[in-house]
Amino acid sequence: MERRIREAVRYLGYGKNTADVRTRMMIDKAFSQLEKAAGPRSICRLFDIERKEEGTVQIEHIMIRSSSLGRNLKGCVKAVLFAATLGTEVDQAIRRASVTDMSYALVLQACAAALLEEYCDKKQLEIGEELEKEGLYLRPRFSPGYGDFDIRFQEPFLRMLDCAKTIGLTMTDACMLSPSKSVTAVIGASPVRERCPLAGCEACEKTDCAYRR
Repeated sequence: MERRIREAVRYLGYGKNTADVRTRMMIDKAFSQLEKAAGPRSICRLFDIERKEEGTVQIEHIMIRSSSLGRNLKGCVKAVLFAATLGTEVDQAIRRASVTDMSYALVLQACAAALLEEYCDKKQLEIGEELEKEGLYLRPRFSPGYGDFDIRFQEPFLRMLDCAKTIGLTMTDACMLSPSKSVTAVIGASPVRERCPLAGCEACEKTDCAYRR
């Protein structure tokens, strides 16, 4: 519980500072509301990966040119395509709050992001436990939009996972996921155990990000 609160505070831009009493009360209220509204769902599939040249990775029939993703998948022989969502009711709760109380709506946004991260971490640990039985160890999640990994790759990933049918997740023409509190990611699987599989920020090159841990 404390970790999700720290994450929400970080998403609100406090960094490592402590939130004031009023904000902390809104955070507690938001998590209570979101736990009732959220209907988290996820889907994943394991694919072979192939390196064509430096900075280019092929997952199934999708060719991805990204130095950032290439480094993240270094030494990996498989890749898990992963998608998760908190569902439409979370979006509706945020929209309703934005009409009457924008401050609370921002807190809901931050808490929803923290809740999604927590859910993704849990699912990734479950996936990792299964793959370890096959001698494979997961790397940190790496999502389209990180580094030079083009956000437009979300569209083929959604199709490969059949997300519209399996978890109700789609994408707009502007490459925004719907419901908004959703994520797609590539998770490398290597025969060598190297590091914590949940070190998301540590795998991201955007060192000036206000939300960095």
